[in-house]
Amino acid sequence: ALHAAFKEVEQELPGAEDLDGAAQALMRLQDVYALSVKGLANGVFQRAGHGHPPLYSPGRRVSLSADDCFHVGKVAYDTGDYYHSIAWLEEAVGLFRLSYGSWNPEDRSSLEDALDHLAFSYFMAGNISHALSLSKEFLHYDPSNQRVTRNVAKYEKLLETGLVGLGKGWPWSPTPPLSTSSRPPWSSFSPQVAPEHLPALGCSYETNGSPYLLLQPAKKELVQLQPYVALYHDFISDDEAETIKGLAGPWLQRSVVASGEKQQKAEYRISKSAWLKDTVDPVVKALERRMAAITGLDLRPPYAEYLQVVNYGLGGHYEPHFDHATSRKSPLYRMKSGNRIATIMVYLSEVEAGGSTAFVYANFSVPVVKNAALFWWNLRRNGAGDGDTLHAGCPVLAGDKWVANKWIHEHGQEFRRPCGADPQD
Repeated sequence: ALHAAFKEVEQELPGAEDLDGAAQALMRLQDVYALSVKGLANGVFQRAGHGHPPLYSPGRRVSLSADDCFHVGKVAYDTGDYYHSIAWLEEAVGLFRLSYGSWNPEDRSSLEDALDHLAFSYFMAGNISHALSLSKEFLHYDPSNQRVTRNVAKYEKLLETGLVGLGKGWPWSPTPPLSTSSRPPWSSFSPQVAPEHLPALGCSYETNGSPYLLLQPAKKELVQLQPYVALYHDFISDDEAETIKGLAGPWLQRSVVASGEKQQKAEYRISKSAWLKDTVDPVVKALERRMAAITGLDLRPPYAEYLQVVNYGLGGHYEPHFDHATSRKSPLYRMKSGNRIATIMVYLSEVEAGGSTAFVYANFSVPVVKNAALFWWNLRRNGAGDGDTLHAGCPVLAGDKWVANKWIHEHGQEFRRPCGADPQD
């Protein structure tokens, strides 16, 4: 009965890929928000260095075990990322030393494992003397290990001959505990910089000439002029947001991105998404009618894509990208309705920390505002892509981020957003 019950829920339980993804998410948060590894291990979201206040203080602090830290370091180690492996394996070694001699049923690794991987990480980073001292500490606990004994002799030989860097000219090198590969495919963001104060920015009630908005105008906050970005507050209700999340939930799958002429999963976009037609529920149809009213654009098929609902968990992010296609070979052109002229992104949930939408070149970011809709033009009036719309979804530091995206295409908008008299506009 236990086996049968387990089989029923097995597909919903996290697996090895999820565990490795969680480790990569922690390292991503460490990089993007410049967090202290020791702080993360203690359940504190604090910048590295002394005197910094916590970026986020959770109501319930959850600490990581020595085995947890070892796993994060091991994921970095296996991809040849010794910068991160050293930081996390150091924390694992420190915690294993404190509990050495006691048995924890959840531990799958040991002090010896952590010392072994940490020593080779230091060797690859060029710190031979520390690799030697860690290997000697390993032999104190496991003196019969022949591989580490040989590594100690090699480290000592390297220090005697003065060779302290890893080079192709070496006749031999220490033997690693496990094989390694390349550096992780994802990269980190730059720290966010506060935007300059612009006196032309402000808030207003907008009807956009639409009878639909006459009795209840849209609450518009003009966020930026170049690129043009506006935030519409209270765009949807709590009930509508929950309905959309509930409709998308059963269909969520790992998000894909356009790559050449194909679409595929990528480490620079970590999220799950689903697509909803306006016929699936009256709430979706009402939402799209509201979008058409505030933008003045034609959202009928094929002039706009279906509503895409996206869920970002802990560390979920989307590295800097354009919404519009930058190549005529992009899958976007298969719709035969032109490029993506504009984007509407509706925030369906609150986020405890992180998750801002950062416009990288324009140097400003918009935090998550529950039930608000963010709008921007992807193309200039002459049809060229606006380079200032390069944007990223910052990693979720704490909480759960849900958004609904609506991408509107060029065709059908010729008289709604006509090109200007200046070809450079």
